[in-house]
Amino acid sequence: MLSGRLEQYTQIRFPKNAHVYNCGARDDYIYLVESGQVKTVTYSRDGKKCLLSIYAAGDVFGELCLLSAGRVETATTMRTAMLRRIPLASFRAALGDQELLDTFLRYLTLRLAEQQQIITNLVTMDSERRLAAALLILANKLGKRQARGIRIEQRITQEELSGMVGTTRSRVGYFLKRFCEAGLVYRTPDSFLVVVERNVVNYLEATL
Repeated sequence: MLSGRLEQYTQIRFPKNAHVYNCGARDDYIYLVESGQVKTVTYSRDGKKCLLSIYAAGDVFGELCLLSAGRVETATTMRTAMLRRIPLASFRAALGDQELLDTFLRYLTLRLAEQQQIITNLVTMDSERRLAAALLILANKLGKRQARGIRIEQRITQEELSGMVGTTRSRVGYFLKRFCEAGLVYRTPDSFLVVVERNVVNYLEATL
């Protein structure tokens, strides 16, 4: 686990909706999430938002500063978060530890595989199926298993979902209603979304 290898670095508490860093800013740090969630987003020239990824406990983000002096995305907390902030120079030096280097490379490989799957979904699926696939990813990343499905332990807005799958917020609302009617998802009394994993997998396989 990366968290066990980086615990000597500065721990910072960020409130909900705080910007950890902004697109274009110089920020020579890599961040480890200890608790809470952080999302990264980018914007097109006309202001359209794209949600790139969501990070939870144990995840590392901001590693693109290894290649570029300026940030190419904005990182924002989705709830109160505890982060470890690691100076770039210190992180580079720490990678001299073979065990840490191997752990970091495995982590990056898994991230790359996830991003390749997302790109594949964008090219090969319509927006409704992309939403189903995105909900499955979120459930496995942020969810807690229950008897009837996986409860996503973070309220994801329709706007955020639309930014993930490349469609409008109104279409996301329409698709979610269809998913509820088909038994793919349901909402708890406190408005959390539960994904019925088997039903979503069957839906995606049936529409290939």
